[in-house]
Amino acid sequence: MHNHVTVGSKGSDSRQDGAKVRDVTFDFAKGVLIILVIVGNLLQYVIYSGTEDYWLSPYFKAIYMFHMPLFMAISGYLSSRAILRKSFSQGVIDRAVQLVLPMFFWCALIWLSKAALMTSADSLSGVMLDFFGEFIGTYWFLWAAFASFCAIKLLTSFNGLSLWIVGASAIAVAFAPVPWSIAPLVRYTYPFYCLGFLFAQPIGWQAARRHKAVFVVFLSMVAFMCFLVWGRETYVYNNLVLIYDGESARQVLLMFIGSVATSAVAMQLMFLCWRVGHLTRVARFIAVELGQSTLLLYLLQGAVFRFMDLIGFGELWDLPSRIGFATLLGAAIVVSAIIIRRIARDHGWLSRGYA
Repeated sequence: MHNHVTVGSKGSDSRQDGAKVRDVTFDFAKGVLIILVIVGNLLQYVIYSGTEDYWLSPYFKAIYMFHMPLFMAISGYLSSRAILRKSFSQGVIDRAVQLVLPMFFWCALIWLSKAALMTSADSLSGVMLDFFGEFIGTYWFLWAAFASFCAIKLLTSFNGLSLWIVGASAIAVAFAPVPWSIAPLVRYTYPFYCLGFLFAQPIGWQAARRHKAVFVVFLSMVAFMCFLVWGRETYVYNNLVLIYDGESARQVLLMFIGSVATSAVAMQLMFLCWRVGHLTRVARFIAVELGQSTLLLYLLQGAVFRFMDLIGFGELWDLPSRIGFATLLGAAIVVSAIIIRRIARDHGWLSRGYA
């Protein structure tokens, strides 16, 4: 990410600071990543529905090794200016409006939809009690991004060693033995947010550009080796970032090393793809229509996949049928998000509530 320090600081999180040039390279990367989020969920909830074979799928593995860590790193990178220039209260309020308010709206929509589908009083009461779980668990990534922003904003209020404190906090949070609720997911992604934030700082990253090709080759080799040995217990959802013996330590370290290496290689590939194809309609569509709508797409697809359990994928749903349905569902999510964005974006507070 060090190639984009100057323009990156004027990303989507700092429009009010007078950013006249938007670095759509990051929009392109975000567009690719949100596609991978949708594809990953389609693999789990449609292609491999009713089984747990998705843990062993090479496609699922290739996506989940880096898509959320890299998303978090980009978020930390683009949030750097807001973290450093805004007051703590203003920064937290702005970020809450940006993330928590839309999340509350979509969770309420999920809850009301579930309540409408339930017929018995017991089921309805269960849905009401489940609202808190929906609010916390459905969109865990947004809570992780919000908590990471608040944590780094607080840490950078200390002068002098603030960057060292941020780096130390990444290690401390990652290995804190807190396994409850979404805490493992926050602990897993927080170091990547810190890494993105640190890459946005002028602390000598440019010197590494001279050896970038060597680093990319080395990290590609590391990523490939990690891919080969990555297993079910390497996923954060299963190991919960907990170390209690030699094997668990190996899995957790493999998870972080593999995610760092794969994220770095994937980001460089996205930069290359954008440089080569930035004038094509496909690249512009991914950057503008998808990359600048990642929050809405994430919220919408999260709501859709909360209801996938209502669809029974029996034996009649062979692999071609599932692939066809997954393709249509993924396209419907993208088209719906584009329509919602175009309707709501010119309506002030309404656009915040929807996206």
